[in-house]
Amino acid sequence: MIRRTTAAPGGLTFLRTATALQTLTLFFQAVTAGMLLTSPLAGEVHHIGSRVMYGASMLYVLAAVLAWRPGGGSARPALYATGFLLLASVQVVLGIAHMPSLHVPLGVVMFALSTLSLVQALTPRLPVRPAARP
Repeated sequence: MIRRTTAAPGGLTFLRTATALQTLTLFFQAVTAGMLLTSPLAGEVHHIGSRVMYGASMLYVLAAVLAWRPGGGSARPALYATGFLLLASVQVVLGIAHMPSLHVPLGVVMFALSTLSLVQALTPRLPVRPAARP
């Protein structure tokens, strides 16, 4: 039986796409949060965007698990995605509770973390070379 030590290319493409979608939805949420200051209609757009962002976070978990288990990749992205889904859940609760003093900074942190995850997913990995023997 041959055991794969790296993730299948298709699994990584899905993971990269899900990470990019999550990052874009978080950016959209930041834009609509800013629009709340000037437009009464922005509240509804932000509310709808929160549902899309939460769905994108769930898709990120699915992509990370598929890249890990059947794809043979690292478990680290699945752990990150699960933690991110927890943060998204807290973010939704804080938004519903109208606690902007916690909701806004957590949104900034989530966007930063998602951007870092996207950069990591898009950065090509160099193969590890064995150490030279003296």
